[in-house]
Amino acid sequence: QLVESGGGSVQAGGSLRLSCVASGYTYSSYCMGWFRQAPGKEREGVAALYTGDSSTWYADSVEGRFTISQAKNTLYLQMNSLKPEDTGMYYCAADRYCRGGLVLHVAGYNYWGQGTQVTVS
Repeated sequence: QLVESGGGSVQAGGSLRLSCVASGYTYSSYCMGWFRQAPGKEREGVAALYTGDSSTWYADSVEGRFTISQAKNTLYLQMNSLKPEDTGMYYCAADRYCRGGLVLHVAGYNYWGQGTQVTVS
């Protein structure tokens, strides 16, 4: 189970930190990612992390502004310098492996949270 929190409304230039608590998983390492979906648009990958060695991946649109991290069973997404185009529902995702070019693609993950809304105005 994946449960996200930390969303909210913020002005452009502001910051938010999203959290995703994972429970019920039995493997020692996972591929975990953050995705977002704006109204009328496809879900897109924002950032991903492999818990085994802390490797990270970022979408070009958030590189340098967002930071993904993990502590114990919680995944974080620190979002700075937020822009209106960052608005959307943010989802946490997990899978057993990080698979090549799918780390920032929905097809790379089998487990999803319910999402938390982020609105930047």
